Amino acid sequence: MASYKIGEVAELLGVSVDSVRRLADSGRLATVRTSGGQRVVEGRQLARFMAASPEQKPETTVGRSARNHFPGIVTRVVKDRVAAQVEIQAGPHRLVALITREAADELGLAPGVRAVAVVKATNVIVELPRR
Repeated sequence: MASYKIGEVAELLGVSVDSVRRLADSGRLATVRTSGGQRVVEGRQLARFMAASPEQKPETTVGRSARNHFPGIVTRVVKDRVAAQVEIQAGPHRLVALITREAADELGLAPGVRAVAVVKATNVIVELPRR
């Protein structure tokens, strides 16, 4: 099973390394020690934590436009005979993709697996907050 270093967890959560350490120290995010003594987070544990976290609203969007690549972690996969619904938590964003079951199986998608959601849209909206 995948495990993630504290720096990788920080990147996936969109927070600082110190914030991840505080989450671990407070017991809100479980870590384990490697044989070398390094703290890591098990992939399934991180997926549960991210799925349970409330969606965060950015404080401001001034000067920012979303990019079309969203690195994150798979939090849920639901498969039937033909299709699969894959949920990815990418920082404060929850993305849901409908793909073929064959593709999900070939990629080995499961909770805890690191993945990148790539969005291709014909319509992109950029917003600025009121001043």
